Amino acid sequence: MIPRRLFASEHETFRDSVRRFMDEEVKPNDERWQEQGYVDREVWKKAGANGLLCASMPEEYGGAGADKLYSIVVMEEQARANNASLGFSLHSEIVAPYLLHYGSDALKRKYLPRMAAGEAIGAIAMSEPAAGSDLQGVKTTAVRKGDRYLVNGSKTFITNGWHCDLVIVVAKTDPAKGAKGTSLLVVDTTMKGFAKGRRLKKIGLKGQDTSELFFENVEVPAENLIGQENNGFAYLMQELPWERLQIAIGAVAKCEAAIGWTVDYVRERRAFGQTVGSFQTTRFKLAELATETQIARVFVDRAIELLLAGKLDTETASMAKYWCTDLEGKVVDECVQLHGGYGYMLEYPIARAYLDARVQRIYGGTNEIMKEVIGRSLGLGAK
Repeated sequence: MIPRRLFASEHETFRDSVRRFMDEEVKPNDERWQEQGYVDREVWKKAGANGLLCASMPEEYGGAGADKLYSIVVMEEQARANNASLGFSLHSEIVAPYLLHYGSDALKRKYLPRMAAGEAIGAIAMSEPAAGSDLQGVKTTAVRKGDRYLVNGSKTFITNGWHCDLVIVVAKTDPAKGAKGTSLLVVDTTMKGFAKGRRLKKIGLKGQDTSELFFENVEVPAENLIGQENNGFAYLMQELPWERLQIAIGAVAKCEAAIGWTVDYVRERRAFGQTVGSFQTTRFKLAELATETQIARVFVDRAIELLLAGKLDTETASMAKYWCTDLEGKVVDECVQLHGGYGYMLEYPIARAYLDARVQRIYGGTNEIMKEVIGRSLGLGAK
């Protein structure tokens, strides 16, 4: 395998501590979390105490002031632990950066330290019942009334939605301008008129508290506007490449984990008087999967290098998201097959990975949207 060059010794030391956290605090509880449909809030506080949340946030706002590689370590170890219940990466590396990059100092000081400690859980409300990957189709409105905005609308498929204490809401402040009339506002979930809907039942990600959110004349102080009014779509486009790369990072780590579980299984499982791993068809299939995963790993690591250098573009992130999540679907499916009947049993990690992998090609922008983005970068598309 090609050695990775991204991580220094301090990152690997941190990786050891994250792996212990996953082994001691997450794995023993994950089955219960999946049954109840949400994780215990206590695990968020423990994660904060162990430095797993908002690591890349500046120290003045409660973070560790570390580079994004520390957050990437958390993403990779969560994937390797086969956990899809924790919404840590969205909280730390999607919600928090919007506040850090575009929010006022008052908003940063109010929310970021609590987020880093796991005392306040963040969510972002983009998708709506009639607007998923097409963010220009958002119908939720925020109308300025003096020193406040009145927010009305509904959101769905919101990760951390049931637990969240604050939510960044994508809303139209000037519907006549289309995408150029979109703004981002921080809604505190204690505000009157805000309501959390049911926890949505999903075929995978069963322990993740995905839910609906409702806004009925929610009075949001004008100072809760993130950045400038009507600039929200531009902010979303600037942050989406990192969000999509995060999905690719998790996908490659899950491919590596799935291959590892399967190699262990076929070494022990016997059929026709020999181990399943001794059959040429098994060896060749795993050789194919390991090669394709290695190719994806090299590409994603290069994309991470571009991110760290401030050079990651939308097209490259879209390529990584589409290719790696398609690969994840292929890898886990083939690994289920190599497990035989046991691959269909939820007591085996590969079965859960199979269920959780399907959504990867949908959220963060469907893979069809990723191909559209890539195609347009080639100068193709409707005029």
